[in-house]
Amino acid sequence: MDSVFIVAELSANHNGDLQTAIDTIKSAAKCGVDAIKLQTYRADTMTLDCDNEYFQIKNGSLWDGEILYSLYEKAHTPWSWHKELFRVAKEEGILCFSSPFDKTAIDFLEGLDNPIYKVASFEIQDIALIDYMASKMKPIIISSGIASVEDIELAIKTIKKHHNEITLLKCTSAYPAKVEDANLKTLLDMKKRFGVEVGLSDHTMGITLPILSVGLGAKVIEKHFILDRSMGGVDSEFSLEPSELKSLVNGVREAQKALGEVKYTLGDDAKSNKIFGRSLFVVEDVKKGDIISEKNIKSIRPGDGMHPKYLNVVLGKTFKQDIKKGTPLKDELIV
Repeated sequence: MDSVFIVAELSANHNGDLQTAIDTIKSAAKCGVDAIKLQTYRADTMTLDCDNEYFQIKNGSLWDGEILYSLYEKAHTPWSWHKELFRVAKEEGILCFSSPFDKTAIDFLEGLDNPIYKVASFEIQDIALIDYMASKMKPIIISSGIASVEDIELAIKTIKKHHNEITLLKCTSAYPAKVEDANLKTLLDMKKRFGVEVGLSDHTMGITLPILSVGLGAKVIEKHFILDRSMGGVDSEFSLEPSELKSLVNGVREAQKALGEVKYTLGDDAKSNKIFGRSLFVVEDVKKGDIISEKNIKSIRPGDGMHPKYLNVVLGKTFKQDIKKGTPLKDELIV
């Protein structure tokens, strides 16, 4: 893909209200993103309805104290909404795609012509799921959030059997994530090591990392999006509001333009400004036969005279005619 593909992640930022989900998609489209991403699961496709110690969240995250099942029950996007959300996205001129969390979700999304599949950070070890996803022959985006190098290699090997287009996202699985934990230089290594396109799934609260990542080869950028953080919700604290997302989109587009191509030739503006470069000028009145010296010629602005590299060549030669101070030095003035 030539242009950086910018994805707004809806996630749970609808807070259980269909109209909020629709309004969020419309707002994301106005911000200039390329796609909106959903998450397709139900609580019972993610975990067990069980509240023993194994299912209690207690790792210092935003969701400490929650039971997995009840968290996913609150956060999921009802499957009955998906058709409408895909329709709204299409109407708004952006793609809609999803992260499925089990095979039934993939089958359901196939019925909606889901154009891209996303392997969520915590699903990268579910090789059977990834293999089934890849069997649908759609492009696949992988988040590397909790993955080891071996996890990434196995996921990519599994997908490559089906010859899918693959993009691997650098991702810090902390919510919100700290800028100093981003290690964006990893993007360069990921592209070289795994031989796939790379991108960034960013959970920091700013827009610096996505813009910077463009210079490190990111082709896909994903960011959580919410209409207003004051709405609250399980993902609100690390989601961008519309004005912030718009700034991100503008920054990414400008960064990509600025990268341009490897080029040493001058553009029209540079050519026109070359006149302000240095050149050799006669800096005092001289007579025919006077010796050229560093007293009567100098390298100064503007650039109408001989190139300064000829200074040592002309020193000691003589002037062919009388010359006024402020005259560009030319070959025809020298004997």
